[in-house]
Order: sequence, then structure tokens, then C-alpha cells
Amino acid sequence: MSSTSVSSAVTAFAMPTQEQALRYYAIDRFDASWGSVVRGIEKESLRVSPNGALSQRSHPEILGSTLTNPYITTDFSESLLEFITPAYERIDDCLGMLEGIHRFSLKNLDAQEMLWVASMPCALGGEAEIPVAQFGTSNVGKLKTLYREGLSHRYGKIMQTVAGIHYNFSMPESFWPQYQAHCRDSGTLQDFRTDKYLHLIRNFHRYSWLLVYLFGASPATCKSFVRGRDHELQELDADSLYLPYATCLRMGKLGYKSEAQKSLFVCYNELTSYAECLGTAMRTPYPEYLEIDKTAGGEPKQINANLLQLENEFYSTIRPKRNVRSGQRPLEALIESGIEYVEIRALDLNPYLPLGIDAEQTRFLDIFLIHCLLAPSPECHHDEFFEVADNLMRVVEQGRDPELVIKEDGTPRNMREWAGEILLGLGNAATLLDTLHGGTDYAEALTAAQAKLADASLTPSGRMLQQMQTEQLSFSALAIKLSQQQRDALKPDGLSPEQEALFIATAKESLAKQASIEAEPQDPFEVFLAKWNEASL
Repeated sequence: MSSTSVSSAVTAFAMPTQEQALRYYAIDRFDASWGSVVRGIEKESLRVSPNGALSQRSHPEILGSTLTNPYITTDFSESLLEFITPAYERIDDCLGMLEGIHRFSLKNLDAQEMLWVASMPCALGGEAEIPVAQFGTSNVGKLKTLYREGLSHRYGKIMQTVAGIHYNFSMPESFWPQYQAHCRDSGTLQDFRTDKYLHLIRNFHRYSWLLVYLFGASPATCKSFVRGRDHELQELDADSLYLPYATCLRMGKLGYKSEAQKSLFVCYNELTSYAECLGTAMRTPYPEYLEIDKTAGGEPKQINANLLQLENEFYSTIRPKRNVRSGQRPLEALIESGIEYVEIRALDLNPYLPLGIDAEQTRFLDIFLIHCLLAPSPECHHDEFFEVADNLMRVVEQGRDPELVIKEDGTPRNMREWAGEILLGLGNAATLLDTLHGGTDYAEALTAAQAKLADASLTPSGRMLQQMQTEQLSFSALAIKLSQQQRDALKPDGLSPEQEALFIATAKESLAKQASIEAEPQDPFEVFLAKWNEASL
């Protein structure tokens, strides 16, 4: 499909009426309360120096305990901050909280540090300069650090420095009994909700390549990221590598991918099969990983030598989730109480946005996810599972190529043409949400996506490559420039007194909580670790 025909399709696009939208999803109503979707955002960012070097400083104590602070923690590295918002019904409240966390953190970072706004990391001297995150002296804290040590031995530290946004999404509680009645389902509400979230997940996998095209922002990287590794990237300049049509290298072969996990067929048709697959991977020793501890000198280098140390090691673009009790395993919680929400993990940081995400993108995600929930979602089979993975990889590496072909149920499709059809379907979800909330915000978010489909240069990946080439900037130089701009846009004086008081109090409480945990009587760590592994599903 030519760019001209895509552009024409965009111009001709018209939003459906509410009646048309209801017919499209085969529902008789979409109640006001159903539009009160709940979302939370987790955002990762590296701490770097003004010249783009990875910070070697420990996590600032003034930000609180990384073990117990609910808003500010670290991911893999001591230098990789993770900001976490609570779940909100109002988009402005969610983004306002994320903004407050940013402003507070920037205010309390060392004067010589800033937040790296790109998903691909800054220039790295080698694995030795990437400090693994520390969580204190308690057994729980040591376990979190050991898990990361295991990741470093299995996949390397450099791969773990990539950053992204996780979007947590759930439908309001009032939706589920009414939708169950509409579907004439006679089972338990827990089972119904779980089945419908799996329904959403299957569709998400089928169409997530569209999100990668629209919001991917990692078309290039520093050469240091692939030092000593085989790759197919092209040289952009003396310091940068790229692919001409790439969208989201973070989600490709260079990012969170594992040869060990490549053959895993994780089925999302029912919760039991999903749990069985991950449970088996968490109990099955993997030959390569057995070798890791042989040189450890008695000290563990990983939680265990199984294919997965724990559930979170399974790399996926979306996860079924449930809040857990203290000491409860995530998979155990899912089996016991069902799926509570989904976590979207396919989103790059947008370096042109101070928070890495904005209200427009958030509205599009809500449209997309509601569509995935309400549109038909056949059960996934083995061939489709690997077809979906191949589609994603093609869009990661070639997504802005107007001639790119991917497959739908074995049939070749022009990616742009198929994307246009999906966007037309999304118009139904946008109409329902605009009808409930008033205005045209959701239609406008969809229109913005249509424009990016018509003109790939409007995508974050397209903008980045264009700016690098126009201004003759390396990837690192561009990221430094944008990081400085976003730091200036989030000056500390924009932090409200109420938010600052909240973050200060939370930081102090978290440090006290960590101290309390560490003061409790504890088994020797090797005993704790053995018990923990014995309790694995």
C-alpha cells in the first residue's frame, strides 16, 4: 500500500456513531461507569552525568528505600530508577503523580546527574561499570539482588540497562458482573473476568506490533551496546548504529530476548495452561545455567539454575497480573484469585515528552485495550503464537518501510494496510469513550495515530532518525540534548508543596520500614533461599 493511499484512507476516516459502535462489538450498551478504566504507570530511567555517562553513585537515600518505597525504586541497576504511580481513574491524576515523582527525584539527585530520556542506554564502558541494584541486608532484599545477579550472568548486564514504560490497565469493577450477564455466562465472576482478560491478552499479542510502530522510539543505539555481540545493525556515524526502518530495537534481538526462552509456547487460552507452562519453566534446570554456579566458590550467583528463576524472568509484551499478599508468589496469586489487571510492557520512552508518555498516548492505549477486550478473540494455537512473534520482530526492524509485509493467520498482509483496518475498528472504542466522557479527546488520539500511519516521519522513531541526520547528531548526542531539555521542562519549582510533603514522608517511612525488616530475626540466607526454591510452583 502506498503512502498516498494510506494518506487518503486517513483523510476519509470518519468516526462511527454510538449505535454503530455498539453493533460492532455486539453489545446493547456501554454504561457510564464502564468508561472509568483504571491505569497506573511504571517508568524506568537511567541516572547519567551531563555528558551522558552512567552514574556510579548509589541510589540517593533521600529518595527512600528501594525495597519499600511504593513510588521510587530501582530496576536492574542501582542507576536505573523506576517510578511507580498508584492506579487512577483520571488520566490527569495518573500523569500528575508521575510528574510529581519526576520533579521530586530531579530536585534530589546529585547536581551532576540527570535522567536519560531514551530507552536504549547511554554509552557504556563495559559490564563492570553497571552496578547491580542493592536492596539491603534482609533476606528479601538479598533475594531481589540475587535475582538481578542471575540475570547478569544469563543475559549480560548491558541488555538489562534498556528502559521502558509499563502500563497497568484494568476495567472498573462495576463492568464485570454486567458484562458477564450480557455474555450469558453462568460461571463464577472470578473465572469470567480471568477468561476475558486472557481474551484481551490474545488480541494484544496479535496487534501489539501496531503499538511498536506508533510509539517505538529506539531506532538507533550507541555502538557500546553491541560491543562483542553479533548484530545486523548498520553504521550511522562513528558512535551510532541503526536500521533505516527500525522502530523499537529494545523489543528486538538486541533487547529483552532470550535464546533459552525462544522455544517456550506460552498459551493464553486458559489460566491453567499459562500457569503450567511458567511453572514447568521455573522447575526445570537449564544446562547452561547449571554451569553458572560451578565457578561461584560456594556463593550463589542466581536464585536457581532453572529456565526461569521466577515468573518475572519470562519476557513478554504483556503480563496477566494480580496484587499479591506479603510472601505470596505472583503465579500462586493468579491461580488462587484470578487476573486482576494486565501490564503492558511494549512501550518505549518517548524522548520528546518530559514524562516519556502523555495523555494522548494514554487515551490511545485505553482505546486499544478496550478494543482487544470487546472484539472477537479466537484461541491461540502453536503456529499463530510464533507467527505473532515473527510479525513483532519484522515491525521492530522494518516497521517504517511502507512495503513491509507481515502475516495474518498465514496470509501475507501489507502492514500499513492492515494497520489502517485496525485503526478503523478502534474508532468504535473511541466513540464509546468520547460519548461517556464528553468531547473528542479519544477521537483526536486516534486521529494522531492515523497521521503517524500516513507519515512515518511523525513517529518517535522517525523523528529521532530525522533529527540525528539533519543535525548530524550521534544517538548519544541527541539523547543528551533531549535529556537536558526534559530536565529543564521538569524544574523542581513546579512541585506542589503537598506532593513534596508526601514524597518526603514516604521516603522516611520506607527507610524506617526497611530498617524494621532488617531488624527481624532471619534464617541464614542459604536456608532462606532453599526454602524459597522449595516453595516454587
